Amino acid sequence: MDDLITALGAEFVQLSLTPIVIGILAAVACALPGNFLLLRRQALIGDAISHVVLPGIVGAFLVTGAIDAFPMMIGAGCAAIVAVILIEIIKRLGRVEPGAAMGLVFTTLFAVGVLFLEITDTSSVHIDVQHALLGNLESLIWFDADGWQSLLDPAALATLPPQLPRLALVLLGIVLFIALFWKELKISTFDAAFADAIGIHTRLLGFALVVATAIAAVAAFDAVGSIIVIAMFVCPPAAARLMTNQLSRQISWSVAFAVISAILGYVFAGYGPGWFGSPYAVSAAGMIATISGLILLLTCMFGPQRKRIGQGAEA
Repeated sequence: MDDLITALGAEFVQLSLTPIVIGILAAVACALPGNFLLLRRQALIGDAISHVVLPGIVGAFLVTGAIDAFPMMIGAGCAAIVAVILIEIIKRLGRVEPGAAMGLVFTTLFAVGVLFLEITDTSSVHIDVQHALLGNLESLIWFDADGWQSLLDPAALATLPPQLPRLALVLLGIVLFIALFWKELKISTFDAAFADAIGIHTRLLGFALVVATAIAAVAAFDAVGSIIVIAMFVCPPAAARLMTNQLSRQISWSVAFAVISAILGYVFAGYGPGWFGSPYAVSAAGMIATISGLILLLTCMFGPQRKRIGQGAEA
C-alpha cells in the first residue's frame, strides 16, 4: 500500500500523469471518428492519413526551418488532403479497389517522408524515424508539478506540455462535430442512397469526416507517433463492434477500450519489465498498441456480437 501511495504521489504527477492523459486524449480522439470509418468500410483511411502526415510535417520543417506546431499541423493537414485526392484519382483513373488505392498512396508517401528525414537536416533534431513511429510520450513530463495541488495552480498549469491542451481542443472539436451531425452521420453511414434522397450532402459529410480524422491524426502524431494513431483508429472501434450492434453503445465501448488501452499500456510499459526483474522499460506507444490489439483479440473470442460480425450495425 505504501508503494502505491508513493507511486501516486508527487513523482507520479510530474512524470506519469501528463503522458497518461495525453495518451488517453490521443486514443479517444482517434477512436471516435474510427467508428464511422469502420462502419463505412473505410478503416484504412485512418491508417493512410496517419502515414501521410509524416511528409507533411517534414515539408513544413523544410519550408519554415523551425519546429513549430502550427506550420507542422498545416503541412500535415495539407498532406492528408493531398492523399485523399490521390486516392480518389487512382480509384477513378486506375479502376482499382479503394483498399489498393489507399495502400499505394500511404505507403508511397510515408516512404517519401522517411526518405526526407534521412537525407535532410531534420535528422539532426528531435524529428527522426523513431520519433515518427513511436512518438515521445515518455518525455512529456510536467516539470513544474509539485504534487496533486499543482492541478489547481494556474502557474503550474501554464507549464503543461503543449500537446495536452492541443489534443484536448481537438477532442472537443471532434465531439462537437459528431454531436452536431449525429443524425446525418448515422443515416449516411448506414444508407448513403437514402441520405442522398433526403437531401444530405453525403460527399461533403464524408469529406468532413476525413478532415476530422486528419486533424486527430495530426494532433496525435507528435505525441504518440504513428503506431498508436493507426491502432486507435481501428482496434477500439473494431472491438466495440464485437460488443454491441447499436452505434451509440459501440461508440461508448470504443471510448472505454481506448482509455483502458492508454492507461494499461503506459503502466505496463513503465513498470511491467520491472515486475519480471528487468531494469529497462519498453516503448509506451508500442505497449498501448499491443494492449489495444489484445482487447480486440479478447472480443473476437468472447464478444457477444462475434457471431454476427458480417451483419450491419443498428442506428
